[in-house]
Amino acid sequence: MDLPKRLAALAAFIPHGSIAADIGTDHAYLPIFLIKQGICRFVIATDLREGPFQSAVHKIKEHVLEDRIGLRLGDGLQPLKPGEAEVVVLAGMGGNTIRGILAGAPQTLAGIKRLVLQPMTDAGDLRVWLAANGWKIADEELVEDDGRIYVIIAAEPGREVTYDPVYLELGPRLLEKRSPLLGRHLNGFMVKYERVLAGLALAHSTAAREKALEIEGKVARIREVAACL
Repeated sequence: MDLPKRLAALAAFIPHGSIAADIGTDHAYLPIFLIKQGICRFVIATDLREGPFQSAVHKIKEHVLEDRIGLRLGDGLQPLKPGEAEVVVLAGMGGNTIRGILAGAPQTLAGIKRLVLQPMTDAGDLRVWLAANGWKIADEELVEDDGRIYVIIAAEPGREVTYDPVYLELGPRLLEKRSPLLGRHLNGFMVKYERVLAGLALAHSTAAREKALEIEGKVARIREVAACL
């Protein structure tokens, strides 16, 4: 079974022999792959919406994996019981949505050994939350799929050593690994902030000027980081 590059990259971060929970599974492509490739011995797949849930039901039946994939309808981590999964996958959502899901289920999260996260936006906010709540960023990767660059974060219980907000926004492990896609990743931040600065230049309030100075400082630091790579 072939997976999109984004999902295949997620699978590579899931430890062999583990029990994983794929939150927001959609068509259950990732759980099916994890079982058929022998990566997981059991996968719990959940979705909030009835349509994707029914699509997952059909796909799991099609591959005759009803005894290896437990499918549940529910919101966030609520369908999980504490201790029944070792790995949680949250992909294809905004970083602040992921943060809210994690923050909303502390008892379930307490027994998790690894988080595999793929935020579509606000990855920096998510990293800041992880670092402040007892999670270290164990690994990160950039993957290009259909012309878009996706960020994947693997977090484990422990103390994050990076607290610099700029490094947490850019991805501390990405910077250490010097991914081939890192230059484009950093350029994306600069383009975004330059657009914000262009908008702020049209405003004349003290708050706008202060915000512009803050962002100019951030852009300067990103350029410094990029120059060192």
